[in-house]
Amino acid sequence: MKIGLVCPYIYPAPGGVAQHVRFLYEGLRQRGHDVRILTASHGPQRSSEGDIIRLGVGFSVPINASVGTLTFSPRYLSQIGAMLEREKFDVLHFHEPFVPFLSLFLLRESTSVNVATFHAYAGFSPSYEFGSRALSGHAKRLHGRIAVSAAARHFIDRFFPGDYKVIPNGVDIGRFANAVPIARWQDGTPNVLFVGRHEPRKGLLDLLKAHRILRKTGSEARLLVVGNGPQEREARRYVATRGLQGVEFLGRVSDDAKAQLFRTADVYASPATGGESFGIVLLEAMAAGTPIVCSDIHGYKGVVRRGREGLLVPPRAPRELAVAIDKLLRDPGLREQMGAAGQARAEEFSWPRVTAKVEDYYGFVIRRLVNAGTLPEGFRAEIPQAPPSVRARPSAPSSEPEPAAALDSASASRHTEAE
Repeated sequence: MKIGLVCPYIYPAPGGVAQHVRFLYEGLRQRGHDVRILTASHGPQRSSEGDIIRLGVGFSVPINASVGTLTFSPRYLSQIGAMLEREKFDVLHFHEPFVPFLSLFLLRESTSVNVATFHAYAGFSPSYEFGSRALSGHAKRLHGRIAVSAAARHFIDRFFPGDYKVIPNGVDIGRFANAVPIARWQDGTPNVLFVGRHEPRKGLLDLLKAHRILRKTGSEARLLVVGNGPQEREARRYVATRGLQGVEFLGRVSDDAKAQLFRTADVYASPATGGESFGIVLLEAMAAGTPIVCSDIHGYKGVVRRGREGLLVPPRAPRELAVAIDKLLRDPGLREQMGAAGQARAEEFSWPRVTAKVEDYYGFVIRRLVNAGTLPEGFRAEIPQAPPSVRARPSAPSSEPEPAAALDSASASRHTEAE
């Protein structure tokens, strides 16, 4: 099939959605599909290149206590119309389809099979609360809907009720599992790692407070802080005014350096206060075999299982955070046990597995449209075949199945198709 992946944020750029689009693009190409990435330009990115098609210009704006991007062009309709006529996509896969304005215009003009992935989670969204009625027409143009977690599904279903398939984010297992620890910080001092944008919802100040508590109780732990953002000055001021030792601000680092840091860390800490739909950094830590201390919030509980891959603590609770970190630092056996459990669990989120689930869902949506006689005119590829039904083998030879077994088999077949 020819597939267009629509990224409303700037691609490529740091961020979970852009990273998701990148790996999905690579995975779908490896599975034989012809794939393009549809995004906007930002700063020096002025033109399309390779399989990246840029439409309009992106502007950074505050979104969900973070920073997102709005895309716009006074020539959107003519640009989009010409591009769709030229590319002739069978499937358009929108990531956050209601982020203005690229996705909205594309969705309105599309004659392809339209699938959307919803990544976000928030307790309250004024834009969705007041805009859901205006966007209802766009929502009806979606033929399939994916959420990256149960938390993301619960959030979006409040505003746009419908059938959602949960397919999680993925992780590049090899990059993190095979990374080499950084010798500079392998000096016998335990390392606690934080990776994230420096903004209130990521909880960096809570982690600094927890680190201060640890230092006061005699811990020599080092805190490695990766990332930047609007709260960086406040975080540095907190460290300086209190004479807090053992904190290293590393700024933004490359993907390879980040993988090395995960392998270097003895504990990964993610004290987010909320608004997280999934927690990709948790997967990265698990793939590296690093035990986790993280907040007990909806988006994280679907990734880290309490007491197995990590310890969960209440958000905005520096003292509880310090106690959990100290517990892991003092128990090498527990760290090893949780690290091994994390690596095993991370395999379930490998990108080949996630990509296969997305591809299967495309097929399910397309077959459903064919059966309903509503397949869009823009779809020109062959209809994907349904996967074979999974049937349980009988424990003993039998010439005819028992009635109950036959019912179970039929039920399993329907369940496989629905999934």
